[in-house]
Amino acid sequence: MDKYSHRERIQMIIAGETPDRFAASFWRHFFHMEHTAEGTAEAMLAYQKEFDWDFMKLNTRADYHQEDWGFEQKWSHDEFKKHAKTKFPIETVDDWTKLTPNDPTAPSLAEHLKVVSMIRKKSDPELPILMTLFTPLAIAGRMVKDRKILVEHLRDAPEKVAKGLRAITDTFVKYASELRNAGADGLFFATLQWASSDLLTWEEYQKFGVPYDLEVVRAAESDAINLLHVCAGYNYLKELSAIREYNASLYNWDACDPTNLPLDQAYEALDGKAFVGGIDQSGWLLRSEAEEVAYLTDVLKDKHRKNRLIIGPGCVVEPETPSENLHIIRERL
Repeated sequence: MDKYSHRERIQMIIAGETPDRFAASFWRHFFHMEHTAEGTAEAMLAYQKEFDWDFMKLNTRADYHQEDWGFEQKWSHDEFKKHAKTKFPIETVDDWTKLTPNDPTAPSLAEHLKVVSMIRKKSDPELPILMTLFTPLAIAGRMVKDRKILVEHLRDAPEKVAKGLRAITDTFVKYASELRNAGADGLFFATLQWASSDLLTWEEYQKFGVPYDLEVVRAAESDAINLLHVCAGYNYLKELSAIREYNASLYNWDACDPTNLPLDQAYEALDGKAFVGGIDQSGWLLRSEAEEVAYLTDVLKDKHRKNRLIIGPGCVVEPETPSENLHIIRERL
C-alpha cells in the first residue's frame, strides 16, 4: 500500500522531499480515438486506470492548437498511424499578418476544454492533471508545411512573423487561464523542436520564443504545476532552466539523446529542480523484452534519487510499445 496520494507524492518531489517510492508517468497517443472530446477522454481515462500513473499528461491530438486557424487533417482510424495533414494556414510570409486571436470558445479549443473538464470530473481528485500546450513558436511551426519555412520567415521578415506570434500568444494566454478553470493543475508546456540549435540560435529563441512563452506561463497562475518539456536534440534546456519566470515545477527532455544533458548531470544543472525522464522511449522501452526492462528500471532507480527524479520517457511513447513493458516499470516503483 502506498503511503501517499499521487498529488502528495508529486508535491513532495517538487519540494525536494523524499516520498515513499519513485513516482512515474508515461504518455502516448490514441490516434483512433482523438477525433472527439469523448473519445480522447475515454482513451486517457482508460490508460490511467490501467497504469495508475502519478500524474496524467493529457496527450490530446497534437494539432488542436491551430485547427481554428484553418489547419486541416484527415483523421486516422488506426491506433498506430498519425492523422494526415492536408491544409496549412500559412503559405506565404504575408499570411502571418492575417492571423487574428481566437477565443477559447472556438470549436477546437472549446472541444479540448471539454476534454479537460470531463477527465477532471471522472478522475481521482488526488491525481495531478497536466494539459499539453505548445509554446507560441511551436504552434507557429505547425502552421507551415515544413519547419524550414518558418525559419526562413523569421530571418527574412521577422516583423511579419511577430504579428502572427502576437495573435497566437493572445489566444493561448486566455486559453491557459481557461484550462486551469476547466480543472487542469498546470501545463505540459512543450517547445517541440524550436528550443534547439538544430533550428535556431539561442539569441533567436530569446527573441522569438521566450517573451511569448512567459506570457502564456503567467496566465496559468503561480500555483500551477507546470512541466517544461524541451524537445529534440541539441536543446536549450540549461538556458531555459535558468529563466525562473518559466515557473517550471518539473523539467522533461530526452536525456538518452547524446546531444542533450545527461540525467546524472541534471541534479546540478537544474539547480535543485525535479525532473521527469530516464527511459529510452524509442530504444529499449520499445524493443526490449520485459526482463530487460525490469533490469534497466532497477539500474535507473539505483543510480538516481526518488526525491528528484520522476521516472518517465524523454518524449511521447510510441503506441506500439508493449504494454507489458510499461506494467513492469509501474510494478517496480
